[in-house]
Amino acid sequence: MAVNRIKHKVNHVSLVVDKSGSMRQHEGQLVRVVDEFVKGLQEESDRLGHETRISLYAFDHQVQNLVWDMDVKHLPSLKGLYQVDNGATALIEAAVKSVDDLKNIWEGYGEHSFLQVVVTDGEENASGCSESGQMHIRMNATQGAAVLRTWTDRIRTAMDELPDHWTSAILVPNSLAKRTAQEYGFPAGNIAIWDADSTKGVEEAIGTVKSAATSFLRGREQGVRGTKNLFTMGKDLSTADVKANLDALDAGAYTLIPVDEQIQIREFVTRSGHAYKTGCAFYELSKREKIQGAKQLAVAEKDPATGKMTGRVFSGPAARQLLGLPQSEVTVKPGENPSYTVFVQSTSVNRKLVPGTKLLVLR
Repeated sequence: MAVNRIKHKVNHVSLVVDKSGSMRQHEGQLVRVVDEFVKGLQEESDRLGHETRISLYAFDHQVQNLVWDMDVKHLPSLKGLYQVDNGATALIEAAVKSVDDLKNIWEGYGEHSFLQVVVTDGEENASGCSESGQMHIRMNATQGAAVLRTWTDRIRTAMDELPDHWTSAILVPNSLAKRTAQEYGFPAGNIAIWDADSTKGVEEAIGTVKSAATSFLRGREQGVRGTKNLFTMGKDLSTADVKANLDALDAGAYTLIPVDEQIQIREFVTRSGHAYKTGCAFYELSKREKIQGAKQLAVAEKDPATGKMTGRVFSGPAARQLLGLPQSEVTVKPGENPSYTVFVQSTSVNRKLVPGTKLLVLR
């Protein structure tokens, strides 16, 4: 007789964090915001009825596993576990170890997905040090290049061989590091840049990770088990979610105005024949932006065939949560969604609008 079995969703999240000497200025703050990140995973997993398990790694010239595949509900604070040393940056070795370790998890029952996120404030300079006891950048040129090439080949192979239900992402400090991460095999949509020199940098970085992880968990409800667009917002927004969670605005309550030049927002609104009131205008999310925690969001329907907006607009208090945004400031970039365009409330009078986009103005 056939046996019916509940196929529950199991998420394995691996957070791989730099602890080299340059991270010392962020040590205390990192502990706090990672704890908040874990709390967010707990709450979202409970809401969705998922089982989420977390692994934590820290690396300088050595790679340490701090927590191994633990139920996120039982994870203690990172305090006492994460400590910055005066070491170098074995970035590749840390990423490869995290992948290799998680590949040993048995997936016989349940529907498993894997999410790895690496956070670094520097670039690779020490992978292989655990084997040779010497940083490859301090070896002679020929030997050092050979060691680096070996590890570069290892991470490219690891990334290329990841199954579809694996997502590997990285936060890096600058554009050069982003290009290097792409060379390692991280998908462009899974690479984000964070401000490693700012006192708010860690908070914004983990906020980005938290937003992405929330979107990842919600995507699982739509059947998405892996993504190459982790750090883009709105890509996986579904019609069912929008209609179930947001309110359709009355047709007479707003207007969508095409932007034909780079112009300040207040001037554009008044020139279009509308009174400008703080918060009445929403700009189309068309590039990487910082979105403050108090900002409202809206989504406009568009025709999947033509990409043109049909005029129906949805908004409401649940919009931030639906799009995976925390109630704090976060940096996001837009994802390409065939059915919706995201709009962000502006409270400025001099924001420069982007030609070729639209402005949503509430009447």
